[in-house]
Amino acid sequence: MAKLAFLGLGVMGYPMAGHLQKAGHDVTVYNRTASKAEAWAKEHGGNHAATPAEAAKGAEFVMACVGNDDDLRGVCMGDDGAFAGMSADAVFVDHTTVSAAVTRELYGAASDKGLHFVDAPISGGQAGAENAQLVVMCGGDQAAYDRAEPIIDAYAKLCRRLGDSGAGQLTKMVNQICIAGLVQGLSEGLHFAEKAGLDGRAVVEVIGGGAAGSWQMVNRYETMLDDEFNHGFAVDWMRKDLGICLATANETGASLPVTALVDQFYKDVQKLGGGRWDTSSLVKRLRALDG
Repeated sequence: MAKLAFLGLGVMGYPMAGHLQKAGHDVTVYNRTASKAEAWAKEHGGNHAATPAEAAKGAEFVMACVGNDDDLRGVCMGDDGAFAGMSADAVFVDHTTVSAAVTRELYGAASDKGLHFVDAPISGGQAGAENAQLVVMCGGDQAAYDRAEPIIDAYAKLCRRLGDSGAGQLTKMVNQICIAGLVQGLSEGLHFAEKAGLDGRAVVEVIGGGAAGSWQMVNRYETMLDDEFNHGFAVDWMRKDLGICLATANETGASLPVTALVDQFYKDVQKLGGGRWDTSSLVKRLRALDG
C-alpha cells in the first residue's frame, strides 16, 4: 500500500479519496476549505494538511481534483504547492478537467524537479465517483502511468493511457463534445414527444433499446421528464469544459458547429438561473421558449 496525498474534496474528490483510504492506502488530504478536509479525515480515518506541500510531503503519489487551470496551478506551484513538498520520482496525477496547455506546462515543471505528471481527467459523474465506477483518460509517460494505474483502480472501472502529456485532456474534450450533442438531441426528442402528446416514458422504453439509446437517455430521461435537474454535472462546469474544447478547436483547426451552438444554449440556461442545474436542463430551456 502507498502513501498518498489527495488535493481537492469536491463532489468527486471527496469519495475518490475515500476509496483510496478504504483500499488500504495511507491518505493525507488537502482542501481549500479546511473544515471539509477535517470532516473527511474524521469520516475516513486518514490525515489532513494545511497546504498542498504539507499534504504531499513523503507521498509516493499526489492526486488532485480541483476546479480549473488556475486552481491546478495554485495547488502545484509556489512554496506551498505540491511540487515543493514532493520527493524526487513521486508521481502527480491530475483528475481535473483543464486545458492541454496547462497540463503540458505543469508536466514540464514537474520534470524539471525530477517528478512525474500524469493527466487523468475523469468521466462518470458524482455517482461514478461514489460507486468507484469512473472512466479515467490518461496522458503522460508510460512508466509513470504504469505506476499510477493500480492506485487509480481504487475508483475506476476503466483506466487507459491515450498518449503523451495532454492526451488525457484532449480525450476528455472529445467526451464533452459528444455529451453536448447527445443531451441536446435527447432534450429535443423528449420535448417533441411532450408537444405531440406522447407518453415520454413509454417512448423511451421503446427507443432506448434501439439505435437511439445512450447513457444519457438511460440515466437522465426520467428526471428530465419530471423537470428535476439536481442529479449530475452542473451547467457552469460544462460551460467551462466546452470553453476549453472550443478554444482548442480554434488552435487545431477543428470545426465544432454543434458544440458551439449547444454552448450558447447552456448560456441561456444560466440566464434562467440554472448554472447549478445538471446538464440535462437543456430540455428546460426548450420548455421556457414555449413561455
